[in-house]
This record gives sequence, structure tokens and C-alpha cells, in this order.
Amino acid sequence: MDTTQRLTGKIALVAGATRGAGRAMAVELGRAGATVYVTGRTTREHTSEIGRNTETIEETAELVDAAGGKGVAVPTDHLEPEQVEALVERVEREQGRLDILVNDIWGGDVHVEWDKKMWEHDLDKGLRILRLGMETHIITSRYALPLLIKNPGGLVVEVTDGTEEYNRANYRKPFYYDLAKAAPLRMAHDLAKEVEEYGCTALCLTPGWLRSEFMLDTAFKVTEENWQDGCEQNPHFAISETPTFVGRALVALAADPDVKRWNGASLSSGSLAKEYGFTDVDGSAPDAWRYIAEVEQAGKEADVTGYR
Repeated sequence: MDTTQRLTGKIALVAGATRGAGRAMAVELGRAGATVYVTGRTTREHTSEIGRNTETIEETAELVDAAGGKGVAVPTDHLEPEQVEALVERVEREQGRLDILVNDIWGGDVHVEWDKKMWEHDLDKGLRILRLGMETHIITSRYALPLLIKNPGGLVVEVTDGTEEYNRANYRKPFYYDLAKAAPLRMAHDLAKEVEEYGCTALCLTPGWLRSEFMLDTAFKVTEENWQDGCEQNPHFAISETPTFVGRALVALAADPDVKRWNGASLSSGSLAKEYGFTDVDGSAPDAWRYIAEVEQAGKEADVTGYR
């Protein structure tokens, strides 16, 4: 599905666009012609608690520009209501509207104690995870939705890790991580009920196994050029996808004149590729969540045949 410049004139806010899926979604919105406000805590002058200064929101905005859109970087801590309110006021002052809201704020991985039981996990870290993964989304929607619903056709996208079907059936341990990743699914369900009367749509979108900057250079110590070497550490890494894949999924949704059919739905990049016909940058279409359930969890040998 060709979405080139199909979003010209649209105004988007990608909250949490410093790196990973958020950055890619912002860039692909720009490639489709949108003006994209990109937010995050890491700038060229300040590094967030994540501790990575290799990606900044200014760089994301420049990538949006290079792709053909207009990127606007606005440093924002989405746990601070006054900062989010000021952000939305700026969008309204400069653009007069908001067509696409992407709630991709996260940053909680650095606080997760992956092998700890709920009562063993550091409480302060656990509550920080919930604030980063849930409260940020709530604050952002609280201030952005009044602007978005002023015009029919607005799209709200909650971003998480895992589909509703997969997360319902599986414990995404540890406890705090599971809650943080379940919450956006319910938020999308609930917001769908509230924005529908204004002619708007809310849904939840998840990438598959994402080859984010962190996953490549820290978890697997590879690059995008030699990422398949990571399969030596975990052969199931073969089902992984670039962040661009979920970015293309978002653009396909935003460019769909009948996107309201997805109101309240839980969607994945892999499932939407079948619906809209887009691919990852290598021409494949990895269906990670189906693979994880049918191959990895089933204890089968890694084989992506029929899954990408």
C-alpha cells in the first residue's frame, strides 16, 4: 500500500519519539507528508534516566525533515502535567488542530528486575515503571484529546508490547512490567468508547520483536547490517523486525479512510502487513506474535518459514 505523501496537511504528535518504535513512527509519518511534533526527555543538552545520549529528539525531528515531512522537537517530561499542557497549547497555537496522537512513552526497562517476584522487586523501581508506562499516557491523553476531537477523523494510538490476545494468555513477567504493558490495551479500549461520538478512533498497536537501537547494540551487540549474527545467541531472533515496520503500520492506519473499523482494536505490525500489504525494509513481513505463540512457546526449533 503506497502511503507516500498521503498525510500531507495532517498534524501528528508522537509522544516518546527519541528512539525505537516512536522514532520510526515519527519518521514514517513525515515520509507520508505529515507535520510531526516529537517529544522525549533526551536532548542534545540533557540525557534522561535511560542513560543513552546517542539518540535525541532533535535528531528525530531532523530525520522527519529528511524523510519529507516537518519535524518539531519539543523536550517534554510526560509525567509533568504542566509540560504536557504547554506542549498541546503550542500545537494548537501553531497548527490549530491535532489529527494523530501516538502514546509511545516508556523508558521503564532500566528499572525492571526481570527475575524478581512481585514482593522481591524493589518497590520504588516498580512504581516508577508503572508511572512511566501508564501515568504518562494518561496525562498526555488528558491534555491532547480535547484538541484532537475538535475535528472528525482523529486517530489515537496507544503503543505497547504484545497483543491483547497474547498478553491475556501469558504472564509478561515481572509483575510491574506485565501491568505496564497491559494498561495501554485497556486504555485504547476505553478511549475508543469516549472518542467515537466525535468521529475519532482509538486503538492499540504493538510491534513484534523490535530491533531497536538498544536491542541491537546492547542486548545482542550487533548492528542493523549484521543483525542476523544475533541468532547465534537466540535463534528466534530471526523473527525480529526493524522499527520501520511498525512505522509503516501506523501510516497505513492513518491513511485508511475507513480506520474507524479498528476502533478499540488491538493490532500488531505483522497482522496489519497482511491487511494493508506493506513490508519491512527487507521486503519481508514478519508476523512475530503468531511465531512466538506457535513456534517459540511451543518448543519448536527456530524456523521463520511461513512467518515472514
